[in-house]
Amino acid sequence: MKESIIVAILSLAGTAIGSVTGIITANRMTVYRLEQLEKKVAAHNNLVERMYRVENKVEELCERRKEHEGH
Repeated sequence: MKESIIVAILSLAGTAIGSVTGIITANRMTVYRLEQLEKKVAAHNNLVERMYRVENKVEELCERRKEHEGH
């Protein structure tokens, strides 16, 4: 009977260690993927801001051209 209890305790410990290790690994991977996604979003937002400035500059240049052609 003692042997079966020892085997059960060892099995429980192995299962618990394996589960905790799996959870920690999955959590690290999730954190890493979120960081990578945040970098991509930041790059995208930077591009959007730059394009907004370019569009405004183009509109300004078009207006200047129209004013210049009118004179």
